[in-house]
Amino acid sequence: MSGENPSYTYADAGVSIDAGNALVKAIGPLVKATRRPGADGEIGGFGGFFDPKAAGYKDPLLVAGNDGVGTKLKLAIDHDRHDTVGIDLVAMCVNDLIVQGAEPLFFLDYFATGKLENGVAERVIAGIAQGCQQAGCALIGGETAEMPGMYAAGDYDLAGFCVGAVERGEQLTGDRVAEGHVLVGLASSGVHSNGYSLVRRLAADKRWKLDRPAIFDQERLLIEALIEPTKIYVKSLLPLIRAGQIDALAHITGGGLLENIPRILPDGAHAVVDADLWEQPRLMAFLQAQGNIEPAEMARTFNCGVGMVLAVTEDKVDGVMTQLAEAGEVAFRVGVIEAGECGCTVRGSQGTWSARTDWEAEHFA
Repeated sequence: MSGENPSYTYADAGVSIDAGNALVKAIGPLVKATRRPGADGEIGGFGGFFDPKAAGYKDPLLVAGNDGVGTKLKLAIDHDRHDTVGIDLVAMCVNDLIVQGAEPLFFLDYFATGKLENGVAERVIAGIAQGCQQAGCALIGGETAEMPGMYAAGDYDLAGFCVGAVERGEQLTGDRVAEGHVLVGLASSGVHSNGYSLVRRLAADKRWKLDRPAIFDQERLLIEALIEPTKIYVKSLLPLIRAGQIDALAHITGGGLLENIPRILPDGAHAVVDADLWEQPRLMAFLQAQGNIEPAEMARTFNCGVGMVLAVTEDKVDGVMTQLAEAGEVAFRVGVIEAGECGCTVRGSQGTWSARTDWEAEHFA
Protein backbone atom coordinates (compact mmCIF):
# COMPACT_ATOMS: atom_id res chain seq x y z
CA MET A 1 0.00 0.00 0.00
CA SER A 2 1.25 3.49 -0.88
CA GLY A 3 2.95 5.24 2.01
CA GLU A 4 3.76 2.05 3.97
CA ASN A 5 7.22 1.46 5.35
CA PRO A 6 8.03 -2.14 4.31
CA SER A 7 9.92 -4.51 6.59
CA TYR A 8 13.19 -5.52 4.98
CA THR A 9 14.99 -8.84 5.32
CA TYR A 10 18.51 -9.97 4.44
CA ALA A 11 16.95 -12.03 1.64
CA ASP A 12 15.53 -8.82 0.14
CA ALA A 13 19.14 -7.64 -0.22
CA GLY A 14 20.08 -10.83 -2.07
CA VAL A 15 21.63 -12.87 0.77
CA SER A 16 20.05 -16.17 1.79
CA ILE A 17 20.95 -17.29 5.30
CA ASP A 18 19.01 -20.49 4.70
CA ALA A 19 21.09 -21.29 1.60
CA GLY A 20 24.28 -20.76 3.57
CA ASN A 21 23.09 -23.04 6.36
CA ALA A 22 22.05 -25.67 3.83
CA LEU A 23 25.52 -25.55 2.27
CA VAL A 24 27.24 -26.10 5.62
CA LYS A 25 24.99 -29.10 6.24
CA ALA A 26 25.61 -30.50 2.76
CA ILE A 27 29.39 -30.35 2.98
CA GLY A 28 29.57 -31.91 6.45
CA PRO A 29 30.24 -35.44 5.13
CA LEU A 30 32.87 -34.10 2.73
CA VAL A 31 34.73 -32.44 5.59
CA LYS A 32 34.57 -35.55 7.77
CA ALA A 33 36.12 -37.56 4.95
CA THR A 34 39.32 -35.51 5.32
CA ARG A 35 39.90 -36.49 8.97
CA ARG A 36 43.49 -37.25 9.94
CA PRO A 37 45.47 -37.52 13.21
CA GLY A 38 45.35 -34.12 14.86
CA ALA A 39 41.99 -33.06 13.40
CA ASP A 40 38.55 -34.54 13.92
CA GLY A 41 37.12 -33.15 10.68
CA GLU A 42 34.18 -31.33 12.27
CA ILE A 43 33.11 -27.95 10.92
CA GLY A 44 30.73 -25.22 11.99
CA GLY A 45 32.45 -23.44 14.88
CA PHE A 46 34.25 -20.12 14.81
CA GLY A 47 37.62 -21.76 14.25
CA GLY A 48 39.21 -25.13 13.60
CA PHE A 49 41.50 -26.97 15.99
CA PHE A 50 44.58 -28.98 15.14
CA ASP A 51 46.81 -30.90 17.57
CA PRO A 52 50.41 -31.27 16.27
CA LYS A 53 51.26 -33.67 19.10
CA ALA A 54 48.48 -36.02 18.00
CA ALA A 55 49.95 -35.84 14.49
CA GLY A 56 53.24 -37.19 15.84
CA TYR A 57 55.34 -34.02 15.95
CA LYS A 58 57.78 -33.34 18.78
CA ASP A 59 59.33 -29.95 17.94
CA PRO A 60 57.63 -28.75 14.75
CA LEU A 61 58.18 -25.64 12.73
CA LEU A 62 54.90 -24.47 11.22
CA VAL A 63 54.85 -23.45 7.56
CA ALA A 64 51.88 -21.53 6.16
CA GLY A 65 50.82 -20.57 2.67
CA ASN A 66 47.84 -19.31 0.73
CA ASP A 67 46.93 -19.14 -2.94
CA GLY A 68 44.09 -19.10 -5.44
CA VAL A 69 43.29 -20.63 -8.81
CA GLY A 70 43.48 -17.51 -10.96
CA THR A 71 41.64 -17.10 -14.24
CA LYS A 72 41.36 -20.85 -14.68
CA LEU A 73 38.15 -20.26 -12.74
CA LYS A 74 36.70 -18.43 -15.74
CA LEU A 75 37.04 -21.59 -17.83
CA ALA A 76 35.37 -23.57 -15.07
CA ILE A 77 32.52 -21.10 -14.73
CA ASP A 78 31.96 -20.56 -18.44
CA HIS A 79 31.91 -24.29 -19.19
CA ASP A 80 30.21 -25.63 -16.04
CA ARG A 81 33.36 -27.47 -14.90
CA HIS A 82 33.23 -26.86 -11.16
CA ASP A 83 34.23 -30.30 -9.89
CA THR A 84 38.03 -30.07 -10.04
CA VAL A 85 38.96 -26.41 -9.41
CA GLY A 86 38.90 -27.23 -5.69
CA ILE A 87 41.72 -29.72 -6.31
CA ASP A 88 43.63 -26.90 -8.03
CA LEU A 89 43.10 -24.70 -5.00
CA VAL A 90 44.51 -27.28 -2.60
CA ALA A 91 47.35 -28.21 -4.95
CA MET A 92 48.62 -24.67 -5.29
CA CYS A 93 48.90 -24.40 -1.52
CA VAL A 94 50.17 -27.85 -0.50
CA ASN A 95 52.75 -28.05 -3.29
CA ASP A 96 54.19 -24.80 -1.94
CA LEU A 97 54.47 -26.33 1.53
CA ILE A 98 56.09 -29.61 0.49
CA VAL A 99 58.96 -27.72 -1.15
CA GLN A 100 59.87 -26.49 2.35
CA GLY A 101 59.86 -30.10 3.54
CA ALA A 102 56.58 -29.54 5.39
CA GLU A 103 53.72 -32.02 5.59
CA PRO A 104 50.40 -30.25 4.97
CA LEU A 105 48.31 -30.60 8.12
CA PHE A 106 45.15 -28.59 7.65
CA PHE A 107 43.41 -26.47 5.06
CA LEU A 108 40.81 -23.69 5.06
CA ASP A 109 38.97 -22.29 2.07
CA TYR A 110 37.21 -19.05 1.13
CA PHE A 111 34.40 -19.20 -1.44
CA ALA A 112 32.90 -15.85 -2.49
CA THR A 113 30.04 -15.29 -4.90
CA GLY A 114 27.23 -12.88 -5.67
CA LYS A 115 24.53 -15.49 -5.12
CA LEU A 116 24.79 -19.11 -3.99
CA GLU A 117 23.73 -21.26 -6.93
CA ASN A 118 22.20 -24.65 -6.35
CA GLY A 119 24.91 -27.29 -6.42
CA VAL A 120 27.82 -25.13 -7.60
CA ALA A 121 29.36 -24.44 -4.19
CA GLU A 122 28.90 -28.07 -3.18
CA ARG A 123 30.73 -29.23 -6.31
CA VAL A 124 33.59 -26.83 -5.71
CA ILE A 125 33.96 -27.79 -2.06
CA ALA A 126 33.75 -31.49 -2.95
CA GLY A 127 36.82 -30.87 -5.10
CA ILE A 128 38.55 -29.12 -2.21
CA ALA A 129 37.84 -32.14 0.01
CA GLN A 130 39.17 -34.46 -2.68
CA GLY A 131 42.35 -32.38 -2.94
CA CYS A 132 42.79 -32.50 0.83
CA GLN A 133 42.50 -36.28 0.75
CA GLN A 134 45.11 -36.47 -2.01
CA ALA A 135 47.43 -34.29 0.09
CA GLY A 136 46.66 -36.02 3.41
CA CYS A 137 45.54 -32.82 5.13
CA ALA A 138 42.32 -32.06 6.99
CA LEU A 139 39.74 -29.53 5.85
CA ILE A 140 39.03 -27.92 9.20
CA GLY A 141 37.12 -24.80 8.22
CA GLY A 142 36.29 -22.17 5.67
CA GLU A 143 34.12 -19.24 4.79
CA THR A 144 31.32 -18.89 2.26
CA ALA A 145 30.54 -15.27 1.40
CA GLU A 146 27.40 -14.30 -0.52
CA MET A 147 27.94 -10.72 -1.68
CA PRO A 148 25.35 -9.30 -4.09
CA GLY A 149 26.76 -6.66 -6.40
CA MET A 150 30.37 -7.76 -5.97
CA TYR A 151 30.33 -10.49 -8.63
CA ALA A 152 28.60 -10.94 -11.97
CA ALA A 153 25.86 -13.56 -12.15
CA GLY A 154 27.36 -17.04 -11.88
CA ASP A 155 30.86 -15.83 -10.99
CA TYR A 156 32.75 -16.82 -7.87
CA ASP A 157 36.27 -16.67 -6.50
CA LEU A 158 38.35 -19.02 -4.38
CA ALA A 159 41.20 -18.67 -1.93
CA GLY A 160 42.92 -21.38 0.06
CA PHE A 161 45.00 -21.34 3.22
CA CYS A 162 47.15 -24.25 4.39
CA VAL A 163 49.41 -24.91 7.37
CA GLY A 164 52.03 -27.63 7.45
CA ALA A 165 54.77 -28.78 9.79
CA VAL A 166 58.32 -30.05 9.63
CA GLU A 167 60.49 -31.15 12.52
CA ARG A 168 63.05 -28.51 13.47
CA GLY A 169 66.26 -29.06 11.55
CA GLU A 170 64.62 -31.08 8.76
CA GLN A 171 63.27 -28.17 6.71
CA LEU A 172 64.40 -27.74 3.10
CA THR A 173 66.04 -24.39 2.47
CA GLY A 174 68.25 -25.12 -0.53
CA ASP A 175 71.41 -24.38 1.44
CA ARG A 176 72.82 -27.84 0.61
CA VAL A 177 72.50 -27.34 -3.16
CA ALA A 178 75.84 -26.98 -4.91
CA GLU A 179 77.66 -27.54 -8.17
CA GLY A 180 77.10 -31.09 -9.39
CA HIS A 181 73.57 -31.54 -8.08
CA VAL A 182 71.21 -33.11 -10.61
CA LEU A 183 67.84 -31.54 -11.37
CA VAL A 184 65.03 -34.09 -11.64
CA GLY A 185 61.64 -33.10 -13.02
CA LEU A 186 58.26 -34.55 -12.16
CA ALA A 187 55.74 -34.53 -14.99
CA SER A 188 52.88 -32.07 -14.72
CA SER A 189 49.28 -33.08 -15.39
CA GLY A 190 48.73 -30.17 -17.75
CA VAL A 191 48.82 -26.39 -17.54
CA HIS A 192 48.17 -26.61 -13.77
CA SER A 193 46.99 -23.19 -12.52
CA ASN A 194 49.24 -20.59 -14.14
CA GLY A 195 49.24 -18.98 -17.55
CA TYR A 196 45.48 -19.06 -18.04
CA SER A 197 45.17 -15.41 -18.97
CA LEU A 198 47.24 -16.26 -22.05
CA VAL A 199 45.35 -19.53 -22.60
CA ARG A 200 42.02 -17.69 -22.52
CA ARG A 201 43.35 -14.94 -24.82
CA LEU A 202 44.37 -17.60 -27.34
CA ALA A 203 41.02 -19.36 -27.00
CA ALA A 204 39.21 -16.12 -27.81
CA ASP A 205 41.50 -14.91 -30.59
CA LYS A 206 41.77 -18.30 -32.29
CA ARG A 207 38.11 -19.15 -31.69
CA TRP A 208 38.80 -22.55 -30.22
CA LYS A 209 35.87 -24.98 -30.03
CA LEU A 210 36.42 -26.11 -26.47
CA ASP A 211 33.55 -28.62 -26.54
CA ARG A 212 35.14 -30.58 -29.40
CA PRO A 213 37.99 -33.15 -29.34
CA ALA A 214 41.44 -31.60 -29.01
CA ILE A 215 43.49 -31.79 -32.22
CA PHE A 216 46.40 -33.18 -30.18
CA ASP A 217 44.26 -35.80 -28.40
CA GLN A 218 41.11 -36.99 -30.14
CA GLU A 219 40.10 -38.97 -27.04
CA ARG A 220 39.51 -35.80 -24.99
CA LEU A 221 37.56 -32.61 -25.39
CA LEU A 222 39.78 -29.55 -25.50
CA ILE A 223 38.11 -28.13 -22.37
CA GLU A 224 38.93 -31.33 -20.50
CA ALA A 225 42.61 -31.03 -21.37
CA LEU A 226 42.68 -27.38 -20.35
CA ILE A 227 40.78 -27.85 -17.07
CA GLU A 228 42.82 -30.89 -15.92
CA PRO A 229 43.55 -30.26 -12.22
CA THR A 230 46.97 -29.43 -10.85
CA LYS A 231 48.87 -32.52 -9.73
CA ILE A 232 49.45 -32.88 -5.99
CA TYR A 233 52.94 -34.24 -5.27
CA VAL A 234 52.84 -34.43 -1.47
CA LYS A 235 52.47 -38.16 -0.85
CA SER A 236 55.11 -39.04 -3.46
CA LEU A 237 57.71 -36.63 -2.09
CA LEU A 238 57.22 -36.76 1.68
CA PRO A 239 58.93 -40.17 2.24
CA LEU A 240 61.95 -39.07 0.18
CA ILE A 241 62.18 -35.78 2.08
CA ARG A 242 62.05 -37.52 5.45
CA ALA A 243 64.72 -39.98 4.32
CA GLY A 244 67.04 -37.09 3.44
CA GLN A 245 67.15 -38.00 -0.27
CA ILE A 246 66.22 -34.54 -1.59
CA ASP A 247 68.17 -31.35 -0.96
CA ALA A 248 65.74 -28.84 -2.49
CA LEU A 249 62.44 -28.63 -4.34
CA ALA A 250 60.93 -26.02 -6.65
CA HIS A 251 57.21 -25.87 -7.43
CA ILE A 252 56.90 -24.69 -11.04
CA THR A 253 54.15 -22.07 -10.97
CA GLY A 254 53.95 -18.50 -12.31
CA GLY A 255 57.32 -17.61 -13.81
CA GLY A 256 57.81 -21.13 -15.15
CA LEU A 257 61.06 -23.06 -14.99
CA LEU A 258 63.13 -19.96 -15.55
CA GLU A 259 62.06 -17.99 -12.48
CA ASN A 260 61.04 -20.65 -9.95
CA ILE A 261 64.18 -22.79 -9.78
CA PRO A 262 66.42 -19.88 -8.63
CA ARG A 263 64.16 -19.41 -5.60
CA ILE A 264 65.74 -22.52 -4.02
CA LEU A 265 69.37 -21.81 -4.89
CA PRO A 266 72.09 -20.39 -2.63
CA ASP A 267 74.60 -17.82 -3.84
CA GLY A 268 77.10 -19.30 -6.26
CA ALA A 269 74.70 -21.91 -7.69
CA HIS A 270 73.27 -21.64 -11.20
CA ALA A 271 70.67 -24.04 -12.62
CA VAL A 272 71.10 -25.16 -16.23
CA VAL A 273 67.97 -26.77 -17.65
CA ASP A 274 68.30 -28.72 -20.89
CA ALA A 275 64.97 -28.78 -22.73
CA ASP A 276 66.32 -31.54 -24.99
CA LEU A 277 66.10 -33.99 -22.08
CA TRP A 278 62.33 -34.49 -22.11
CA GLU A 279 59.59 -34.54 -24.69
CA GLN A 280 57.41 -31.45 -24.89
CA PRO A 281 53.82 -32.45 -23.97
CA ARG A 282 51.39 -32.21 -26.87
CA LEU A 283 49.24 -29.71 -24.99
CA MET A 284 52.24 -27.40 -24.54
CA ALA A 285 53.18 -27.81 -28.20
CA PHE A 286 49.61 -26.89 -29.14
CA LEU A 287 49.65 -23.73 -27.01
CA GLN A 288 53.03 -22.72 -28.38
CA ALA A 289 51.99 -23.26 -31.99
CA GLN A 290 48.66 -21.47 -31.58
CA GLY A 291 50.34 -18.41 -30.10
CA ASN A 292 53.58 -18.57 -32.09
CA ILE A 293 55.24 -18.36 -28.68
CA GLU A 294 59.02 -18.18 -28.53
CA PRO A 295 60.75 -20.91 -26.45
CA ALA A 296 62.05 -18.36 -23.94
CA GLU A 297 58.52 -17.09 -23.36
CA MET A 298 57.30 -20.67 -22.85
CA ALA A 299 60.02 -21.21 -20.23
CA ARG A 300 58.83 -18.25 -18.15
CA THR A 301 55.07 -18.61 -18.64
CA PHE A 302 54.16 -22.32 -18.51
CA ASN A 303 55.46 -25.34 -16.62
CA CYS A 304 56.36 -26.92 -19.99
CA GLY A 305 55.48 -30.38 -18.70
CA VAL A 306 57.42 -30.13 -15.42
CA GLY A 307 55.36 -29.50 -12.29
CA MET A 308 58.11 -29.95 -9.70
CA VAL A 309 61.92 -29.89 -9.81
CA LEU A 310 64.10 -31.77 -7.33
CA ALA A 311 67.76 -31.07 -6.57
CA VAL A 312 69.46 -34.39 -5.81
CA THR A 313 73.10 -35.48 -5.48
CA GLU A 314 74.30 -37.71 -8.32
CA ASP A 315 74.69 -40.77 -6.09
CA LYS A 316 71.03 -40.63 -5.06
CA VAL A 317 69.41 -39.97 -8.43
CA ASP A 318 68.74 -43.58 -9.45
CA GLY A 319 67.22 -44.49 -6.09
CA VAL A 320 65.07 -41.37 -6.01
CA MET A 321 63.77 -41.93 -9.51
CA THR A 322 62.98 -45.58 -8.72
CA GLN A 323 60.96 -44.61 -5.64
CA LEU A 324 59.14 -41.89 -7.56
CA ALA A 325 58.21 -44.36 -10.30
CA GLU A 326 56.90 -46.77 -7.64
CA ALA A 327 54.79 -43.89 -6.29
CA GLY A 328 53.26 -43.38 -9.74
CA GLU A 329 55.25 -40.34 -10.81
CA VAL A 330 56.91 -39.80 -14.18
CA ALA A 331 60.40 -38.51 -13.34
CA PHE A 332 63.24 -37.50 -15.63
CA ARG A 333 66.48 -35.55 -15.56
CA VAL A 334 66.06 -31.94 -16.64
CA GLY A 335 69.45 -30.40 -15.88
CA VAL A 336 72.29 -29.76 -13.44
CA ILE A 337 73.61 -27.19 -11.01
CA GLU A 338 76.76 -25.37 -12.08
CA ALA A 339 78.90 -22.81 -10.32
CA GLY A 340 77.92 -19.27 -11.19
CA GLU A 341 75.65 -16.36 -10.41
CA CYS A 342 72.45 -17.43 -8.70
CA GLY A 343 69.87 -17.93 -11.43
CA CYS A 344 68.68 -20.26 -14.15
CA THR A 345 69.40 -20.88 -17.81
CA VAL A 346 66.96 -22.88 -19.93
CA ARG A 347 68.36 -23.93 -23.29
CA GLY A 348 67.49 -26.15 -26.21
CA SER A 349 68.67 -27.23 -29.62
CA GLN A 350 67.25 -26.32 -32.98
CA GLY A 351 63.90 -28.07 -33.27
CA THR A 352 63.35 -28.35 -29.52
CA TRP A 353 60.11 -26.53 -28.68
CA SER A 354 59.86 -25.75 -32.41
CA ALA A 355 62.92 -23.47 -32.26
CA ARG A 356 64.42 -22.42 -35.59
CA THR A 357 67.92 -22.26 -34.06
CA ASP A 358 69.68 -23.24 -30.87
CA TRP A 359 68.29 -21.08 -28.07
CA GLU A 360 68.61 -20.17 -24.42
CA ALA A 361 66.91 -17.96 -21.87
CA GLU A 362 68.39 -16.65 -18.63
CA HIS A 363 67.05 -15.30 -15.36
CA PHE A 364 69.11 -14.16 -12.38
CA ALA A 365 67.70 -14.08 -8.85
